[in-house]
Amino acid sequence: QVQLVESGGGLVQAGGSLRLSCAASRIVFGILSMGWYRQAPGKQRELVATITRGGSTNYADSVKGRFTISRDNAKNTVYLQMNSLKPEDTAVYSCTWVTTGSNYWGQGTQVTVSS
Repeated sequence: QVQLVESGGGLVQAGGSLRLSCAASRIVFGILSMGWYRQAPGKQRELVATITRGGSTNYADSVKGRFTISRDNAKNTVYLQMNSLKPEDTAVYSCTWVTTGSNYWGQGTQVTVSS
């Protein structure tokens, strides 16, 4: 069973930066894409960013130009660099890996941006 563990969340002032990491407990084969989602209190979960096996990236309009998704295959880790953070970025951020066999989700990490 693969476990995804997120880290890097926390409290930051508006305009600040955070880097989230999502590491797998073991090597994962057949990865199609990796992504980050977020869910704010009282709101639906929304897609933040994805990166495909081929390296193509996709971002929600609300984070374009501020967030960057990347991966390190050797470390079985995907990252989300978040710059110029805004209070509306406050949410629980979760990573997901889509593979040919299963979809995996992390437990989430809280990001709080104060104004």
